[in-house]
Amino acid sequence: MSIPKKILEEALALPPTGKVELVDCLLASLDTPDKEIDQLWMEEVEHRIDAYERGEMKALKIEEVLQKYK
Repeated sequence: MSIPKKILEEALALPPTGKVELVDCLLASLDTPDKEIDQLWMEEVEHRIDAYERGEMKALKIEEVLQKYK
C-alpha cells in the first residue's frame, strides 16, 4: 500500500461520520474534469458515430442491453 502509514492511522482513527466525510472528499476529488480524457472520449464518440453511420456498427435498444445483465 502506498498510503503513508501516519495518514492511514489517522483516517482509521476517525469516527464513522469522519470516515464518511473523508471518503466523500476523496471521491469528489476524482470527479475533476480531465481535458485529455475528455478529448479522447470525444474522439471515440465521433469514431463510433461514424462507424454506425457507415453501417459498421449496430445500435441496441436499452431493453436489450439491460436484459443481458438481469
